[in-house]
Amino acid sequence: MKRHWKVGDLAKLTGLTVRTLRFYDQIGLFSPSGQTESGHRLYSESDLSRLHQILSLKELGLSLEEIKSTLIGGQISPLEIVNLQINQINDQIKLQQKRLEQLRYVSKLMQGKTDLAVEDFTSLLQLMKMGFEKPVIDRQKSWERHLDLLGDFLAEESGIPKNEEENQ
Repeated sequence: MKRHWKVGDLAKLTGLTVRTLRFYDQIGLFSPSGQTESGHRLYSESDLSRLHQILSLKELGLSLEEIKSTLIGGQISPLEIVNLQINQINDQIKLQQKRLEQLRYVSKLMQGKTDLAVEDFTSLLQLMKMGFEKPVIDRQKSWERHLDLLGDFLAEESGIPKNEEENQ
């Protein structure tokens, strides 16, 4: 048996506000598939699936207008959206690992009372800046290349192998 939710119930279920759901309906991004006899919005399980796609694409950095045109045009499947999320999380993990490596390197320098070079700080700042930027689908491959190049650069400059943990 299929389940249906009124707008308030869907808001509670998803953590969104009623206002957001109504706005999505107003702009034609996410409309309920039914309504009660008294005119209340009713959302189905397939509506919930579409909402997941919308929120996933939003998380990936697309604007609401881009999401709307992507979903209306059928340019991307739900499986592709999930795979993009997986790739984004993998990219975030790689970035955090690079940041951790750089912080460990800087910590070792500080413990040894060694003065830090400007390059040590700029490398760390670049990694931090990348963490603050909101990734967009098109940047994923660029990020991977940038992280690999930065990792190689840091390893060459520091003399510490890329995977320091392997040597401990």
